Amino acid sequence: MNKKALLYQSLSERILIIDGAMGTMIQNYKLDESDFRNEQLTDHPFPLKGNNDLLSLTRPDIIRAIHQAYFEAGADIAETNTFTSTAIAQADYGLEHLVYEMNYQSAKIAADVAREFTAKEPHKPRFVAGSLGPTNRTASISPDVNDPGYRAVGFDQLVDTYTEQVRGLVDGGVDMLLVETVFDTLNAKAALFAINAYLDAHELEIPIMVSGTITDASGRTLSGQTTEAFWNSVMHGNLLSVGLNCALGAKDLYPYIKELARHANCFISAHPNAGLPNEFGEYEQTPVQMAAELKDFVSHGYINLLGGCCGTTPDHIREIARMANQYKPRLVNGALVTVEE
Repeated sequence: MNKKALLYQSLSERILIIDGAMGTMIQNYKLDESDFRNEQLTDHPFPLKGNNDLLSLTRPDIIRAIHQAYFEAGADIAETNTFTSTAIAQADYGLEHLVYEMNYQSAKIAADVAREFTAKEPHKPRFVAGSLGPTNRTASISPDVNDPGYRAVGFDQLVDTYTEQVRGLVDGGVDMLLVETVFDTLNAKAALFAINAYLDAHELEIPIMVSGTITDASGRTLSGQTTEAFWNSVMHGNLLSVGLNCALGAKDLYPYIKELARHANCFISAHPNAGLPNEFGEYEQTPVQMAAELKDFVSHGYINLLGGCCGTTPDHIREIARMANQYKPRLVNGALVTVEE
């Protein structure tokens, strides 16, 4: 059975668990500038500390260990360490020339670890989702309050940068592609255009996931869309799943996942933060607390894929997996969706 068929079979049987926060785990290593440099980057003129995606090239041992920790905790799906691995985002570090290699190596590391765990536990196959972040520019909103018509990035530029990222992720061996933390749906539409064009050109069938971000209690994305409007904007993308992640904790995210589950005719994902950050930017919600808040998501039949975003660790994923294992996944049958009232 190929990986795509295996993925769909797994989704029909149980709720799949996505891993937790990469950045939270990296912070625990207390890295310095030297960790973000290798022989190729010894004399690079820009500071590189904090460019976590670069660690797939300079400290692959750390990235491998983090994937291992999440799989050991019960994750079915690892996200690649590529949230900012685009030419647009890496321009801040002068590393546009390394974008393909960053995506390729990040995907390869995750795929290697996934194969190791699948070999050890064939009854629980592991998968890799290639992470495509939103970039640090928005195609819908002007960054200049004095010039509302100005845009820092255009649609074609986004398509080009996402195409390069997709090429690296696919060559590195991902099982699916995840357009995540979408705060501007126009950026996401550029990513979907790039993905589908690349897959069509290379005659590939790789499942596509999209996960948006509701930025605050208004229930809208940063570019102003409601949950239903967000779904209507991306539903053309031939999606495996649609979901929400980041910005909010599980309790605050719940009503928007419920709404999404009522409208979407594909699988539903959620990976919220571990609550909201305190005044020091730290996430204090415990694994038990987070799993308890996520129980409503699965007990009402809204979820197919569940994980964690900012502030979550393998301990959070372990507790979430233990809780989710007691429930059946949301039912999807073509355009018909079964959702409990």
